[in-house]
Amino acid sequence: MATPDFIRDLRASAGHQLLWLPGVTAVVFDDEGRVLLNRRADNGRWSLIGGIPEPGEQPAACAVREVEEETAVRCVVERVVLVQALNPVTYDNGDVCQYMDVTFRCRAVGGEARVNDDESLDVGWFAVDALPDLREFGRTRVKQALSDAPTWFDPTGSR
Repeated sequence: MATPDFIRDLRASAGHQLLWLPGVTAVVFDDEGRVLLNRRADNGRWSLIGGIPEPGEQPAACAVREVEEETAVRCVVERVVLVQALNPVTYDNGDVCQYMDVTFRCRAVGGEARVNDDESLDVGWFAVDALPDLREFGRTRVKQALSDAPTWFDPTGSR
């Protein structure tokens, strides 16, 4: 994920200390029920599409924008899947961030999946039962996006 200019500006005064930031994740399905993934340029791993909203940008609009910027696929948001505070992340340069992730279920409505920026090495559609080496974060969100049951996060781990 490329670092937005407004975060670079914050880092100029905040240094490496923890920044609490919004984030979005898009679980995009096509008409065949496949899910859209990209292989990230920063770590080489397959991932759901995501990003950071610009100041004032609505989370759903950010999800749609990020999907098109990274994959050339146009999509519409169908619903919120999950809102969850993620664990803090320390980047190689020492920056620490913690994200409030809003995950959306989206439906592709146009475009051809392809690498569309320098954040991705590869882009593709995958059957849900044949996902590549996707981290648990992504697998869980795909499963939740497929379910119509309410999703909630229990911080105690009892559910």
